[in-house]
Amino acid sequence: MADQEHIEIDTLLDMPAPGRSRTGRAAALARLLHQDCTYLLELYRERESLLSDHTPAGDRIVSLSLSSPDLSSDEQVQLLHSALRKCLGLLECLILREEEEMGELEGEYETVRKGVRDRLGHLLHSTKVLLETEEDVTPDHQCNEEVDGVVGTFGAKMWTYRVLLELIHWANSASQTLHVLHSEREGREEI
Repeated sequence: MADQEHIEIDTLLDMPAPGRSRTGRAAALARLLHQDCTYLLELYRERESLLSDHTPAGDRIVSLSLSSPDLSSDEQVQLLHSALRKCLGLLECLILREEEEMGELEGEYETVRKGVRDRLGHLLHSTKVLLETEEDVTPDHQCNEEVDGVVGTFGAKMWTYRVLLELIHWANSASQTLHVLHSEREGREEI
């Protein structure tokens, strides 16, 4: 029952709010996605308690720089959209791997993971609308072992950990970038 209430509330939060601009809705959606991604990592760490002593090493899986001073806010949103597509592709691979390994499970982690996937899809659509472009919103990543370099069970768990960290990073970047875009387009209106 609590899971159903959580899903219904999340669905309402994703719906357009009357009087709120497209940029305001997208920024709010990105903040919700960041919260969900952070919670998903927390649930994963609880499930995989052996990872509590490990921090994944390595560079960013998705590496695009939004901080160049020469980029306009619209160009930053364009790069952000591309990064979010890559993140959705990574998340789809993560889900595929976990379902192959453990089968389809039902629990809080799986429910939140599905919510993150759905909300990330909504955010991709929102950024596409903001860009007023025909940009693709499909996942941008091929699921194969050679690309990911995953070896063994522990390697797969660390890869999952890294993907979840990427989701947190890019959801936070989306929140910040879309907040700036909203401020530029709508002035100092509350979001």
